[in-house]
Amino acid sequence: MAIRMKDIADDLGVSVVTVSKVLRDHPDIAAETRRRVLKRMRELNYQPNFAARALVTGRTWTLGLVVPDLLHPFFAEIAKAISLEARKHGYSLLISSSDEEPELEVQEIKQLLARRVDVILIASAQWSVECFRMIEEHKTPYILIDRRFQGLNANFVGVDDEAVGTIATSHLIEQGCKRIAHIRGPEVSTAVGRLEGYKRVLASYNMSPLPGHVVSLGTSGDHRGERGGYEAARKLLASKPRPDGIFCFNDPSALGAMRAILDAGLRIPKDVAVVGCGNLSYSDFLRVPLSSVDQGSENIGKFTADLALKIAQKDEPSKPVTQLITPHVVVRASSQRFPATSGHIRSSNG
Repeated sequence: MAIRMKDIADDLGVSVVTVSKVLRDHPDIAAETRRRVLKRMRELNYQPNFAARALVTGRTWTLGLVVPDLLHPFFAEIAKAISLEARKHGYSLLISSSDEEPELEVQEIKQLLARRVDVILIASAQWSVECFRMIEEHKTPYILIDRRFQGLNANFVGVDDEAVGTIATSHLIEQGCKRIAHIRGPEVSTAVGRLEGYKRVLASYNMSPLPGHVVSLGTSGDHRGERGGYEAARKLLASKPRPDGIFCFNDPSALGAMRAILDAGLRIPKDVAVVGCGNLSYSDFLRVPLSSVDQGSENIGKFTADLALKIAQKDEPSKPVTQLITPHVVVRASSQRFPATSGHIRSSNG
């Protein structure tokens, strides 16, 4: 016979309400009581009846996450951090990928709405805000991750993308680069912000992008980054004058760019310095270790989970929250033309 909350309560001489509050991580339970209840749950292998809890609380104790690409390490790290935090509080995480297809994203969101998840978390591939109006009509809270939309008043957790472009371009200038190109992403907020930061820094040095020195990855910067970066870098290397520094939208596109530079018989960073974005886990182990702007993917995941849990446990909607993570550039061999006094150069937002 399945163990019930009442069985644990009777066994320990506490109320069912106390056991329920321990399960919900309620703050008004004494630490010793919490320890005793959790210990007895483990001993009896108690499994919560989520269907029954949902009927009582109106919550399903699940969060839904939609990302553009589950194979991209940046989104994988965010998903891992969210899952870890959710699990600590008794929540499950349902994860799906849109493969950078807006229509598929809508289908995945409809599935999550049908499952009545408590909060939807989205790194969106949409070009408009109509999809979010659909979520709002269902009265399901949601949080935008990494990408946001002008004119949409919504919860958002991500990095200051203008700051990303600013510190990456500033670093290349500090390393002596005079002709800095940019491999930009698609028309999403991340790419727009990074391009703006890049242009702003060049203008502050009385410079501007040379003709042909801004090349787009196309419609999908995360989904086809390495191949797109290779193709974009080949165009840049054929331009006259050739760039001596390239700021890439993300790390996969930077990997493709470095391969194109080496295939052309050029040296990194002496002939062309490269900076990516994402500081992915393999960046230190490449043939030429990649300098990269760290977006704090683990912190993005943790802050997203914390915000989602707060929203899920409130009965009334609250004012949308924006949480920006401060980026910093991690300097490695791909851009380091001069000796560095530190492995990290940090910058505050803006």
